[in-house]
Amino acid sequence: MSLKKLFLSHLIDGDTPTYGNKNQFSIERSSSIERGDVANSSHISTTVHIGTHIDMPYHFYQKGQRIDAYDAACWYFQRPLLVEVIPQGPVIKDELIEVLESRVVDVRTDILIVKTGIEKERGNAMFWSENPGFSPELYDYLLKKFPGLRVFGFDSISISALSQQPIGKEAHLRFLDPEHPILLLEDMHLSEVDDKSAIEDILISPMRIADCDGLPCTVFATVKAQ
Repeated sequence: MSLKKLFLSHLIDGDTPTYGNKNQFSIERSSSIERGDVANSSHISTTVHIGTHIDMPYHFYQKGQRIDAYDAACWYFQRPLLVEVIPQGPVIKDELIEVLESRVVDVRTDILIVKTGIEKERGNAMFWSENPGFSPELYDYLLKKFPGLRVFGFDSISISALSQQPIGKEAHLRFLDPEHPILLLEDMHLSEVDDKSAIEDILISPMRIADCDGLPCTVFATVKAQ
């Protein structure tokens, strides 16, 4: 069996989109070999909710978990499930349920990834201005179907559709409930995989920044070569 490693996360640069187009990433050379300095050194300025990133419960709950609440084993996933969904409106619900009910799934799934196809618009304004979100009602459904689900990931820039922010706020509150959080992995790079890809395992590597509400991530997947 031939296996290959893929990134399921985006490279961050000055063109990386953010929710509502509110923030930008910038990098500044504080020292430069070209200018005669001994070494290159850089400073960055960014929101932590940029590129492929994980939302922590602290994002919406003052006493919610932060990165130090999760040990290394929490970021390894051996029963991933990726499905493709065609959004029927700004907030996805029934179409995801229909896909999950139409196929045999492993109830031990620990990470669910939804590919909507919006990633193809990532270089355009509609990626952040018309992004599909997800219904807060999916939380109870997913937890019942997958009792061990720890992360819900997708290629949309946020679980909150920009055009439906009150619903998006409720979705964040439901999924990030500190009593039983399902962490949100937003703005994933999924163009190299689909629902026929045999994903063996996934590793999420978030930046370990104390007291932070969100963390940029590098995401690795092991996939059977087709």
